Amino acid sequence: MYNPPHFTITDTAELHRIIGSYPLGMLVTNFDGLDANHLPFEFDPKRGEFGTLTAHVARANPLCQTAAHGGDVMVVFRGAEGYISPNWYPSKHETHRLVPTWNYEVVHAHGQIKLMDEEKFVRGVVARLTREHEASEAKPWKMGDSSPEYIKGMLAAIVGVEITVTRLEGKAKLSQNRELRDRLGAIEVLQNKDHELAASLAASMAKHTLS
Repeated sequence: MYNPPHFTITDTAELHRIIGSYPLGMLVTNFDGLDANHLPFEFDPKRGEFGTLTAHVARANPLCQTAAHGGDVMVVFRGAEGYISPNWYPSKHETHRLVPTWNYEVVHAHGQIKLMDEEKFVRGVVARLTREHEASEAKPWKMGDSSPEYIKGMLAAIVGVEITVTRLEGKAKLSQNRELRDRLGAIEVLQNKDHELAASLAASMAKHTLS
């Protein structure tokens, strides 16, 4: 992707944060023409030089045939993002030489895909994803809440995905090319909006502005 130096994320911990906070990744493949699958991923930064991603897909998904022999893939993780109006920049009201833009964070995880059809692997992926995303529930759902026969049937209908990450590329386009007062002005507007996405974008902009 086009990634000017002032937008490039060089902090490994920040790359990992975005993947962990926004785990729904877009798996891009080009085995039999371009294809994209949107999957919730688990990321283990300690497995391999750049980490390992795991997920699962429906057995009926054509990916199970096209990726049968592995190959190069890319997973895109989109972090905080949102529209930025030039009216939020104090300097606009002096120069009238600013235009709208879209701020965003994104991580591209490049790697090698391997399909994993062992029941133990698939069960482990599902169990870990479930524990992670049920943790905030008052009464978390667990696989044991359903009958073993039902869970066995559901697991048989999916195939595991393991991606050995070979490169992580991150971009945070958060108005770093604007004056400090303009960045602070945009952050203030976003903070005053009653919207979770705006608050997330404001927090990311503030971190990059004040760091």
